[in-house]
Amino acid sequence: MITILGFGSLLSERSSRTTFPELQNFRLARVPNNYRRVFAHATAPFFHHGIALPGSNEIASLSAELVEEEGRGFICTAFEVDSTDMLENGVPSQAFLEREKEFEIVMVPFYDLQTGKESNGILCTQSTDEAYFKRWGKEYFEKEYGPYGIQTIWNWDKDSDLKPCAVYLRHCTLAAQSMGEICYTSFLDDTYLADRTTTIRSYLEQNPHVMEAKPPPALEGRWGG
Repeated sequence: MITILGFGSLLSERSSRTTFPELQNFRLARVPNNYRRVFAHATAPFFHHGIALPGSNEIASLSAELVEEEGRGFICTAFEVDSTDMLENGVPSQAFLEREKEFEIVMVPFYDLQTGKESNGILCTQSTDEAYFKRWGKEYFEKEYGPYGIQTIWNWDKDSDLKPCAVYLRHCTLAAQSMGEICYTSFLDDTYLADRTTTIRSYLEQNPHVMEAKPPPALEGRWGG
């Protein structure tokens, strides 16, 4: 078995089970203080499913990024899955990489809020365009992102005005809320926009339309909260 750490859509057990139907022991944990949760990259599925809003720059998804300064970390979920199709000789399998194409998948320590013990789990972290090109090729990038006018996955600077995809942010917010106050508060206060300054709490207060952005019926199970 191997532990997966969820910090966005995987805060929802229902959503997690759409990808990992046999998951076990869904619970809360904390990622260490040298990681920050941030809406700072574009992802092709939001465009494929018609929920990205490029006109208003509401296209961003979540990642965890390693930071030099010590921050607050964040509350996540943790659960176990069979490692058979997840790892090959201790590294992410091709099947797992294909599910999480744009990320750097790493093993990090985490603190289990249920047991009080520290262990290690898999976390999807910030990567680079260059790493994506190396793994999948520039032609594949153009096929996935080119039709939508997106020229980069990860190279969005702090002044880019990149905003979260509304449907996805609503889903993550509801999922965090369903996991209790400690998880909900952490999501609101320990999650940032691409400027690394604006918290999700502040963004939601200024953008109430987000919580009205429901997913299409076909995506209700995956991104419905």
